[in-house]
Amino acid sequence: MINEIRNTIAPVREQIVQHPLYRRMQQMDDIRLFMQYHVFAVWDFMSLLKSLQQQLTCTVIPWVPRGSAATRFLINEIVTGEESDVAPDGARLSHFELYLQAMEQAGADTHPILQCLQQLKSGQRIADVLQSAFIPSAAREFMQYTFDLIFHAPVHAQAAVFTFGREDLIPDMFLALVNDLDQQFPGQISLFKYYLERHIEVDGDHHSHLGMQMVEELCGTDPVKWQEAALAAKTALEKRLLLWDGILQDTKNSVTI
Repeated sequence: MINEIRNTIAPVREQIVQHPLYRRMQQMDDIRLFMQYHVFAVWDFMSLLKSLQQQLTCTVIPWVPRGSAATRFLINEIVTGEESDVAPDGARLSHFELYLQAMEQAGADTHPILQCLQQLKSGQRIADVLQSAFIPSAAREFMQYTFDLIFHAPVHAQAAVFTFGREDLIPDMFLALVNDLDQQFPGQISLFKYYLERHIEVDGDHHSHLGMQMVEELCGTDPVKWQEAALAAKTALEKRLLLWDGILQDTKNSVTI
């Protein structure tokens, strides 16, 4: 059944892995622009993860066992890694907080994402925040699908998107480009390079395997659930492709000074 999902998503996934955006990343301004879009995907990923944790484990008091212990183990291990990974200095940080530090080091504009978080902390609804003018349109559309999924899709569809639509999608070619830029501009994107290396090492390997086990646990032998999971994963990848298209178009429109 996992192979059926892989076959369903293969064409659009290949478009993402081979996207011309990666080859476009030749200057620091390109990296900064990429990060200013991509940070929203790094952030909303955590909401998808916490949605899975809430549905697959007990997060209320009094505690009662929920679901299978195997699935609880899978999601809790992933949460631990995503929410409190090891930074280069040995401190514990979520991948999102590490990304923010990488943006600050690179000189990328963190104001839009921080303004988004501030509005949410002040009590604004996510639906209203997503309409804010400071969010790039391609990032807005990407996040709208994520939160529609969180609020309306069954948990097995969310797990499939988490596993196949949000994990090992940053190809080695992008990391190679970042390595080159890190050598050209020492000290400006070392944290971004570290983030990508951790993403590929942890998210694209260990967490990907855990996610597949989780999807198998949740879909079981129900063909309808497998079909729903495949469709949700494919749609998520199509939204990712549109996000990459939006960033690419913006790099073409921007003027490097």
